Amino acid sequence: MHDAPRITTTSWLMIALLALIWGGTFLVTEIALRGITPFWLAAARIVFATLVMVVVWGVRGFRLFASPPAGGDLVALVLIGALSGAVPFSLLAWGQQHVTSGFAGVSMAAIALIVLPLAHFFVPGERLNTRKVIGFLLGFAGVCLLIGSRAFESSGTALELPGRLACIAAAACYAVSSILMRRLPAVDTIGLAAILLVIGATLILPAAWAVEGPPPLPDRNTLFVLAFLGLVPTAAANLLRVTVVRSAGPVFMSLVNYQVPVWSVVLGALLLSEPLPPALIGAMALILAGVALSQFGALRRLFGR
Repeated sequence: MHDAPRITTTSWLMIALLALIWGGTFLVTEIALRGITPFWLAAARIVFATLVMVVVWGVRGFRLFASPPAGGDLVALVLIGALSGAVPFSLLAWGQQHVTSGFAGVSMAAIALIVLPLAHFFVPGERLNTRKVIGFLLGFAGVCLLIGSRAFESSGTALELPGRLACIAAAACYAVSSILMRRLPAVDTIGLAAILLVIGATLILPAAWAVEGPPPLPDRNTLFVLAFLGLVPTAAANLLRVTVVRSAGPVFMSLVNYQVPVWSVVLGALLLSEPLPPALIGAMALILAGVALSQFGALRRLFGR
């Protein structure tokens, strides 16, 4: 039997930090893509993160399951590893060549809407209700308002429809992996984060080689950027994600996908002098209202009546 989700002040701080980290990743990825191809970028991120996390895991004695796992748990572990990194990274790397960045952003925000019905049926304590549905729809509307006309405009490429389907499939991968992760038995959080990266690296390396050939030799600056991407938005963020899903549940974790586009826009304005969209304030109000409504019970317990 799995415990009900435990949403604490630390849970809120962790998803806020995750949103900031992932929101800034887009800027860093653009820099990295100047010196490396998309699939090898994804592979380099995962491999670097894997090396770091395996060292940390080894210091802790390579602990994983609290008791001997069943066969189904091992199968679930492999699926989570594939659906958490290698498969969605590959789908996005290919899909974003044929869709607008706005559509890709909306696809990631849709993770929250995919998680909601799945959690209702498969995760104890995550029952669907009208308040949650309205809250998540408000958040999604806020993301669409923030992105504006770029959310659903055409890219004009011949493979736009398959590209859109690839982005939506990537969002579904993240959603399903969160549900499966929550359903695992008692497990060491660091060990789980490490083994998921190991599985992801095992899958992404041959995929990158098959699609883009042998790895290019990046320059020193690109290597530094790849090291940062592996350490912060992949290794550290993966550990935070595992911690949040295992403690606060996949529905709560999915709220981060509404906050990422806000940080992406704000950091772009602060660091790259990009113009702030006029709808920023309205979009943030919708997103915050959606988060508050969908997590009203958790907020009430946190701050008292």
